[in-house]
This record gives sequence, structure tokens and C-alpha cells, in this order.
Amino acid sequence: MERIPITKEGYATLKKELEKITTIDRPENIKAIEEARSHGDLSENAEFEAAKERQAFLETRANELKYKLTHADIIDPANLPKDKAVFGSKVLLENIETGEEIKYQLVGPDESDIEDGRISVTSPLGRAMIGKVPGDEIIVLAPGGRRNYELVEIF
Repeated sequence: MERIPITKEGYATLKKELEKITTIDRPENIKAIEEARSHGDLSENAEFEAAKERQAFLETRANELKYKLTHADIIDPANLPKDKAVFGSKVLLENIETGEEIKYQLVGPDESDIEDGRISVTSPLGRAMIGKVPGDEIIVLAPGGRRNYELVEIF
């Protein structure tokens, strides 16, 4: 069985989304379907088609979330080693060319938010960081060209 690494916060976010779909979005959509049905001829009823499409989307997303929650491997970053970069680590990188420093936390794909400093372990930079120790050079081939970083600190 495939385990999906996730932080406690990421797990809570997915669980909250599933609850919203189950308790709010589905019931609202059922009402929308019933209302659209009451308008008569379903073959030319755009509201009915839109509500049915929304229902399919909600069911697919709910099933996807259930799968992820069932297969989640919750990792507490507090229990992680600080000597090398691993899932959940918070790191400080320095762009070797520009000297710019940036902080990231290595998280799963469902939790990544570059604006909030969370980068997926499956991204090119995330994959390149795994297993590195402070002082290591990280080379990433990005769409904009080659990027060179130094792993300054793990905290």
C-alpha cells in the first residue's frame, strides 16, 4: 500500500476540505439539481447540466481526498533530523549567483504553496534538496536555466 507523506497541517486541510464537500457542497448541489429539474425539459436545461457536472466534480474530489487521507503517513517535522534535508524539513537556501536567501519547508504536493514558503518534495528543487546537508551545493535545471543554490541551514 502506497503511503503519502503529509504534515499534520496538510492532513487537517485535506480533512477540512472533505468535510466541506460532504456537509455543505453536496447538499447545496443536490438542491440545485432538484431546482433545475423543476424547470421542466431536462434535455435543454443548462442549469441541470451544470449541476450534474458539479456533482461529478464533487464526487471525484471527495473520492480523491478519501484516498489521500486513508493512505496518509503523517510526519511531524519536530521529530525529523536536522543534519540533512528530508520531507518536512525547513531549510535556508542561498542563490549562489545572486546571494539571495530564501526559506522553504519541504512538503507533499498537496501542501505546496510557493507564496507561503512550502515547496513540494516532488518539484525539481525539492527533489534536488532531499538528502543534502548544510554546505552542499544544489543544482537545479529549471525552465529558465540552471540554478545553483547552497543549503545554508536546516532548522
